[in-house]
Amino acid sequence: MGKIIYGNEVAKTVKDDLKKDLDRLKKEGKRLPKLVVVLVGNNVASVSYVTGKEKACREIGMENELLRFEESIREEKLLEVVENLNKDDSVDGILVQLPLPKHIDESKVLQAIDPEKDVDGFHPVNVGKLLLQEDGFLSCTPKGILRLLESIGMSDLSGKKAVVIGRSNIVGKPVAQLLLNKHATVTICHSRTEHIEEITSQADILIVSVGSPRLVKANWIKEGAIVIDVGINRDEHNKLCGDVDFQEVEPKTSYITPVPKGVGPMTIAMLLENTWESYYKREGKKQEM
Repeated sequence: MGKIIYGNEVAKTVKDDLKKDLDRLKKEGKRLPKLVVVLVGNNVASVSYVTGKEKACREIGMENELLRFEESIREEKLLEVVENLNKDDSVDGILVQLPLPKHIDESKVLQAIDPEKDVDGFHPVNVGKLLLQEDGFLSCTPKGILRLLESIGMSDLSGKKAVVIGRSNIVGKPVAQLLLNKHATVTICHSRTEHIEEITSQADILIVSVGSPRLVKANWIKEGAIVIDVGINRDEHNKLCGDVDFQEVEPKTSYITPVPKGVGPMTIAMLLENTWESYYKREGKKQEM
């Protein structure tokens, strides 16, 4: 039977540590780190994510602000909002909640964010730094996945075969690169991959991020594998479930993440950590000047 990796428990440890740092800043009368989230329109999932981020900031005492705009906002206006946040010295982290309405070029908006305030890790500069193993912001979900692996003693992945199902810019590609940076041998599978079960059944570590309810079955899994399920879906009974058929797969694994209480809480914890890191770097630079 697989041991369950509860991401909400690992996330709580991260948030407790951050709260201690923020309490210390308050006692010293210093400026607190600030995260600004930009939300366009009323996408139900986006509103839910943003509410979770606001709640997490409140829990640890981090400054946060939500800027909400109608779906009809012009691209030029949104770019102007981002530019003003770039210039605002009290802002350490800028997050533009995706998806954006169709008339707005997402990549243009993401590229407008100052890479030093890009706490989502989506700016091309930070993506490039990940590839080159330079110091930059890591995308929150991949960073959270790595932290979950570290929590079970998997810091060095030398000799391990890792398979990632999904090739998105937000999860699949960056997590594959992070695993590679930790010396795993990495294969990426996607919708055009043939004989996918043969490939996944050789994986010591399987990470699934495709948005397809209970896609991965027991025959896809190697005995004793570690399975990280990034998917958040609703099944035919409107019940939350992952991309992995948990009931069927769990007995074959050594470790597995549940949905919910798995990867999701880690994404928000890493966002807070990235905002803290941005604050720390920016305050350090000011002191050097």
